[in-house]
Amino acid sequence: MKLEKDISLKSYNTFGIDVNAHQFISVQNEEELLEILKRFYASELFVLGGGSNMLLTQNINKTVLHINLKGIEVIEDQEDHVLIKACAGENWHDFVDYCLDHNYGGLENLSLIPGNVGTSPIQNIGAYGVELKDVMAYCETINRQSLSRKRFYTKDCLFGYRDSIFKSKFKNQFIITSVVFKLSKNNHQLHIDYGSIKTELDAKGITSPTIQEVSKAVIAIRESKLPNPKEIGNSGSFFKNPILDHSSLNAIQNDYPDVPYYEIDENAVKIPAGWLIEKAGLKGYRKGDAGVHTKQALVLVNYGSASGKEIENVAKRVQKEVKRKFNIDLETEVNVF
Repeated sequence: MKLEKDISLKSYNTFGIDVNAHQFISVQNEEELLEILKRFYASELFVLGGGSNMLLTQNINKTVLHINLKGIEVIEDQEDHVLIKACAGENWHDFVDYCLDHNYGGLENLSLIPGNVGTSPIQNIGAYGVELKDVMAYCETINRQSLSRKRFYTKDCLFGYRDSIFKSKFKNQFIITSVVFKLSKNNHQLHIDYGSIKTELDAKGITSPTIQEVSKAVIAIRESKLPNPKEIGNSGSFFKNPILDHSSLNAIQNDYPDVPYYEIDENAVKIPAGWLIEKAGLKGYRKGDAGVHTKQALVLVNYGSASGKEIENVAKRVQKEVKRKFNIDLETEVNVF
């Protein structure tokens, strides 16, 4: 563990934004983490995981605490399921691959999501009809002030659409050190009717897919639409898909009868934010090195040397145009600092 001063965070955020950290410490285990939490007040620390769900618009004048805890282990092995524990610093997609290699089912729809395991409960990450809440058993945390350990079971986390108790009531109060997942060993419950998964499988002539084949289909879909952060800076979906009541949907259908939507319940539907942005004429919009991706309007990108402020300005332009055209307020999924 080493404290570094005035270092660039460009390689620690998937947007590739070049801002500096006043101080930077990367911790490899819980003992180091506790040592740092004893040395610094919680308000003096800026906690950083995989840097995949953030837009940095300014230098960080705090001590950046990089959570880099590693390790994967099966803690319970039953006939039909396992409980598998992954430490917070494990790369999410690498962990998904590990589970697929061992034929543990449940995470295949969540393949290729950027970021680390430790931040997955905060956002309740999700894709193609599956969310973290569907596969998490509990997560283990350390209180940033009392240094006490607390286990949060799924029911404790108040999971919602890209939301959890860690973004609201307990924001910045706990550091997630590991997440435990309950995954199937056989008779896997597949979710292939959401989005383009079934179409992708049909195109390959696959009628009874394995979890590995579902994962490959998801990866193919994501790679066809989403830029690789290693090639073009981005943070995946920048905006949440808005949830509307049926009267608001009907108002849009008057002008766009083919508007795509997904039923949530008898009172609400979800409309793809990417579709709204595209219809607002901003798919592929670019100002300098900041822009809206050409293939997926839900993704904002850094084509090279854009600043966080420039990307934030593009986001505000998108919100303004969608509001003007559809009277819908787009909410950001990415955290802006």
